[in-house]
Amino acid sequence: MMSWTQTQSRPLHSVPLTPPPSQIFSVLSTLCRMDVVNQLVAQGQFRVLKVPLGFIKVLEWFFAIFAFSTCGSYSGMFKIAVECKNRTQSDLKIEVEFEYPFRLHQEYFNAPTCKSENKEPIFLVGDYSSSAEFFVTIGVFAFLYSTAALSIYVFFFDKYKENNKGPLIDLGVTGVFAFMWLVSSAAWAKGLSDVKTATNPDEVITMIPACKEDENSCREVHDPVMSGLNTSVAFGFINLVLWAGNLWFIYRETGIIADSVLAPPPQEKPAAPDAHVKQGASEQEPYTSKQAGYPPDCSQEGYTQDVQYSQGSNQQGAPTSFSNHM
Repeated sequence: MMSWTQTQSRPLHSVPLTPPPSQIFSVLSTLCRMDVVNQLVAQGQFRVLKVPLGFIKVLEWFFAIFAFSTCGSYSGMFKIAVECKNRTQSDLKIEVEFEYPFRLHQEYFNAPTCKSENKEPIFLVGDYSSSAEFFVTIGVFAFLYSTAALSIYVFFFDKYKENNKGPLIDLGVTGVFAFMWLVSSAAWAKGLSDVKTATNPDEVITMIPACKEDENSCREVHDPVMSGLNTSVAFGFINLVLWAGNLWFIYRETGIIADSVLAPPPQEKPAAPDAHVKQGASEQEPYTSKQAGYPPDCSQEGYTQDVQYSQGSNQQGAPTSFSNHM
């Protein structure tokens, strides 16, 4: 008969002491990924997000998402009521749905004819997909470029500043996006105005043949909610202001202003003095010294000769004057 300790020790020997290789591999791969992420975070220069260059790029990233999401995810609906002379043929809850990309000529609803139990399809008017899709496309590409630019700012800012190529490319692309935001926002604002007109229940009622008869009554029940589309237009023009304003801060990174401000003004080389000018100046020095009250230089040979001559003339003149007196 086995003891209690022997029965309890057998299951312990049967349990493996090391985990399976697949589990070890998953743990190591997770640690490697965390190590790579930690290295990237450690090398990242996140302080650039606090300066206008990076902070405005973050705003561009957010507002680009808001712009294309509010437009691209829109779906609206309005309701109208058609009350026929024969009440049994009336329909008081006609729902008309439409959505992005606003190909309204493909949207229809069934309206009563007020002549029989049958209904006829009524199509909306207009195709405004071009302006809407253009606006959403610019928003998506602006979002992608902002993401790439932020990654370069944070992790490769030194290479971004190298040889001044990064700021120049960034300046050109930002200028293109600023212009595209202007064009797409203006086009979408005009397209939204046309969408509002085409989906106005009062305008749609005029397209129903039964509503043109006096004995029938048609009215709107619920207007479409356009607040989301109005917000998308506002976000478009906000993006225009952000991208156009960011041009100045990127232009400062190019160093063009610093070069123009710090560069010294060009100085003309002084003309070499002529030989005769130097010689004339040296000849005028004694004269100027005399005029200024300085005594002449007695060491000069010409001056000693003049003194001797004057002394000799004085000595010869004395006896002559004395003989005359005698």
